[in-house]
Amino acid sequence: MSEPRRILLVGATGLIGGKVMQLAIRRPELRLMALARREAPLPLGGRIEMLVAEPANWTDAIAAIAPDAVICALGTTWRDAGQDEAEFRAVDLDLVLLIARAAKAAGADRFVVVSSVGAAISAKQLYLRVKGEMEQALGKVGFRRLDILQPSLLRGPRSGVRRPWEVLAQMFSPLADLVLHGKRRRFRAIDADVVAAAALNCTLEKPGGRFPHEYDDIHRMAARLDDPRFNGMEAQDA
Repeated sequence: MSEPRRILLVGATGLIGGKVMQLAIRRPELRLMALARREAPLPLGGRIEMLVAEPANWTDAIAAIAPDAVICALGTTWRDAGQDEAEFRAVDLDLVLLIARAAKAAGADRFVVVSSVGAAISAKQLYLRVKGEMEQALGKVGFRRLDILQPSLLRGPRSGVRRPWEVLAQMFSPLADLVLHGKRRRFRAIDADVVAAAALNCTLEKPGGRFPHEYDDIHRMAARLDDPRFNGMEAQDA
């Protein structure tokens, strides 16, 4: 039997990170290593461990973990960054790149990052512009496979976080989705469970290259998670 694939998860204390850990329970062929600044409850079962360290020590921590692949669901908000552009960039750009470069140096050949629909270096909105800069910079790190998930509004409860505007947006998202067709489908709200499943599946996909995933493609990738015809686990277990 082959060794389990080592997946580094950064952003485990967030909505998508928590869903990734829950999904990993039923994947005995995976060993999930979560790296975080603070402890978070781990779901029972599965091969899941958590390493708590300050970001200044993450390069050494990632070298010790030596992951095969990385899921980066790290991010902050304009409010949490104190409405300070430098603080926002420090997390959503600089820290993501630190993780990517450390993982590449440690031998990881694939990187999955949660970005945002509409991300572009030419975007007027700071949030989308920084996400676009992050995507562009990740493309230069040199991973054999880079998956960029670009969801719109995420649906799902955030433990310990109250965001009234987000709660309202989730409540009205089914109505908004009714008018989002064609090219606008990419702006539809999406369940965090679906994004997490897509992220986990991306670590199992065989082809190399750079793959952006918006609404419909995220759903397709999530559906492939339990289909051995696509994720290549049969070949790895042979």
